Amino acid sequence: MKFLHIADLHFGKSVHGVSLLENGDQTAWVQCFLRLAEEVKPDAVVVAGDVYDRSAPSGDAVALLDCLLTALAERHIPVMMIAGNHDSGQRLSFGGSLLARQNIYIAGVLSKELTHVTLPDPDGHGPVTFWLMPYIFPALAAQVLEDEDIRDYDTAVRKLLAAQNVDFTQRNVIVAHQNVTENGAEALRGGSESMVGGVGQVDYTAFDGFDYAALGHIHAAYHVGRASVRYAGSPLCYHFSETRQPTKGPVLVELGVKGEEPKIQTCLIPPLHPMREVKGSWEQLRDSELGQARENEYLRIVLTDRRISPEIAGFFRGLCENRGSILMEITSEYDPFREVSSAHPGQAQTEKSVEELFSDFYAARNDGTAPEEDDLALLHFAGEHVRHAQSTGEQDADGVEILLQFIMEQEAEV
Repeated sequence: MKFLHIADLHFGKSVHGVSLLENGDQTAWVQCFLRLAEEVKPDAVVVAGDVYDRSAPSGDAVALLDCLLTALAERHIPVMMIAGNHDSGQRLSFGGSLLARQNIYIAGVLSKELTHVTLPDPDGHGPVTFWLMPYIFPALAAQVLEDEDIRDYDTAVRKLLAAQNVDFTQRNVIVAHQNVTENGAEALRGGSESMVGGVGQVDYTAFDGFDYAALGHIHAAYHVGRASVRYAGSPLCYHFSETRQPTKGPVLVELGVKGEEPKIQTCLIPPLHPMREVKGSWEQLRDSELGQARENEYLRIVLTDRRISPEIAGFFRGLCENRGSILMEITSEYDPFREVSSAHPGQAQTEKSVEELFSDFYAARNDGTAPEEDDLALLHFAGEHVRHAQSTGEQDADGVEILLQFIMEQEAEV
């Protein structure tokens, strides 16, 4: 049987003030993906979290997801979807029982028994069961499993999976949205999904026994530990650093008989507006850009030999406009404190996580010394509770007490 694995759609995403939904990028990608599904005719589509860019998505973002799901349902293609850390589980799974009648299965809220869907015999080699695990953090897993000993992500995932009645003599696929690593080694990530290094790690061996692990959360496309534990990556570049990542696109997975390695293939979907970053001196970039007729791009320019003058900014901006491109950012390394964005001058263009901002601030006030791991873990712990409360729209009455308890435990270990 075969299925398409996608993740980190981030419908409603904006980059440097440009809405990728309003500018047609995400809509064009969805149409291309539906044509791919029509051609491939998969037995299922797996969406591994971060469907929306915000926990409270815009109406247009919701409409785009509706378009995608409706089209797949019309083609009689089952959908297996989970909530990521950017999603509101409650909002995403609204109408889940009704949607399940159309073979659209959504796991938005974590429960002790994971949502799982079995395709009885899609290819003559027996059943395939998809286990849907929405984004989790230790405190939530501890609450769901009623286990106070759960204090890290790896333990949370392992204990949650151990509580499931998985028949490993048959074929099983786990769908997860976590920071999965190999022996603690993290891959180079793009800025749009960066977080404090070392926090939230789950070793890939937690998914041993599963025939394929469909992962979301990291925007780069790569496998972790073994070929069948894989990130699909985001469908589009959502940060200029992601232009340096390996090629990403929908992953076509074909499962054979139990015990065989799956066949895995990346399907390319060209972006409506390719994202490109160029770096060099004023003369080099001027001559290079005049010498090539690239069109319909999102461009970032980094000057290395001088500050940005109105004349230089005007030259590149005019060049882009004439070619149907957008100069998203022009900056100079000559004076790292001066940065001009053509999209919204004066607005901060930082796309770092709260944890990263805290780390940068701490280092700036302490002669470049980074905060201790305990401090980072504490901040991330608090951040997870805040994000969880924001995504659910509920106030956690026990949040303060849990945070204080965590602080006391950290102090006791010193």
